Amino acid sequence: MSDETTGTPPAAAADENQIITERRAKLARLRERGVAFPNDARPSHRAADLLEHYGFKTREELEAEQVQVSVAGRMVLKRVQGKASFATLQDGSGTGSRGRIQLWMNDAGIGAELHAEFKHWDLGDIVAAEGVLFKTMKGELSIRCGALRLLTKSLRPLPDKFHGLADPDIRYRQRYVDLIVTGEARDTFVARSRTIDTVRQFMRGNGFLEVETPMLHPIPGGAAARPFVTHHNALDQEMFLRIAPELYLKRLLVGGFERVFEINRSFRNEGISPRHNPEFTMMEFYAAYTDYRWLMDFTERVLREAAVATTGSAVLSYQGQRIDLEPPFARLTIVEAIRVHGGPQYATARLDDPAMLREELRRLGVDLATPPLAGAGIGALQLALFEEVAESKLVQPTYIIDYPVEVSPLARESDNHPGITERFELFIAGREIANGFSELNDPEDQAARFRAQAEAKEAGDQEAMYYDEDYIRALEYGMPPAGGCGIGIDRLIMLLTDSASIRDVVLFPALKRLD
Repeated sequence: MSDETTGTPPAAAADENQIITERRAKLARLRERGVAFPNDARPSHRAADLLEHYGFKTREELEAEQVQVSVAGRMVLKRVQGKASFATLQDGSGTGSRGRIQLWMNDAGIGAELHAEFKHWDLGDIVAAEGVLFKTMKGELSIRCGALRLLTKSLRPLPDKFHGLADPDIRYRQRYVDLIVTGEARDTFVARSRTIDTVRQFMRGNGFLEVETPMLHPIPGGAAARPFVTHHNALDQEMFLRIAPELYLKRLLVGGFERVFEINRSFRNEGISPRHNPEFTMMEFYAAYTDYRWLMDFTERVLREAAVATTGSAVLSYQGQRIDLEPPFARLTIVEAIRVHGGPQYATARLDDPAMLREELRRLGVDLATPPLAGAGIGALQLALFEEVAESKLVQPTYIIDYPVEVSPLARESDNHPGITERFELFIAGREIANGFSELNDPEDQAARFRAQAEAKEAGDQEAMYYDEDYIRALEYGMPPAGGCGIGIDRLIMLLTDSASIRDVVLFPALKRLD
């Protein structure tokens, strides 16, 4: 028996290739004896349930009850002590120690031949066990095995329990291993599932209908972003992966569905960073007869509900910062945010002076010579300055409101403030979490804005929108006044799980190929 099976760090026992060779030899011997990967195990119990229902009982109570159980899972710990052996089984019933149960076996219980075989099984093997519950002298709930089977032979060694997967790149590339050995990773993705489920139930409880819209678009729309391009062979036409579901969801408002939402996967052919993954999840929702102020109030409720359901509190700790989702969120215009958070030099600066804004942006190293800032108006310049000097300082939940028309091609223009739209973006912990606005339902105004976007694209702005003739046709049938919002689910999960990178909350993030 090699040291690798006893829990000694694999690197100290043998080179990984040697370990794999040894394990393949064990698999070959299993094949010679019959079925190497049996598929008839049907465990009737799970570790977390056993701990919940029997963990509080005394040794004497368990001995009296003689509870028969059967379990299956991955062997993550093992030790052989003379005539008896112990193993820890990990199944998918819980995170941390809740998803683990200890096995105890000896020659009398499972037979001398099988016990001898077990001593050569490896960490990572998937096994099934049947037996009676009992408690050890140390009070650990365990199974006294009467039967034991090897279901799946693991050919590769798990990372040793002392170091785990320390390299983040390996964790992301081999998430399957990360989930086996890193309890925090499993906790994060359980929390992700709980958050999405809470959001979905909250939306349904408020009269929203969940829908599905296309992921392959003939025209990319709904956001200013570069799309992924593909080709449909049967139709012999260029197609685009969805950058946002917005224009299809608003078609449904035209069709008479007054409250709709979609938890969707979208794709943007842009950079990768701790906040950006080219494939991401967001929720978009639209409600007829509402506006952006109603949306802000409603979005606060969505986030509080998700936080309480996932973490137990509306007060969060994120990367050492205390974030409180309970009070009403602050609301600032772009100019107000620059004055409050940009630094004392902006408190009395002429932020309505385009020459001053350009000079300041050049000083900060912003490229003004290429789209989208080439020839930009004052609104776009103010937004660019906000992004440079104030955005990262918005730690507590803050709505930035009243965006200029020139950077908001789908938002309704204010009736009282020409050139300004009824739009907001929500920032928490220095990053955008949500974007919403009163919807533009004037087909002629929308057509004019699409034409302006098309001209910008021809001038070199690769993120400008296309002209969508069918969407204009839909608006011409009449869309009720409405509000719509998109919430970044990945960034919300980052916040709720105190995760520094979006890669920590996406099971299989986009990575550069090693070759």
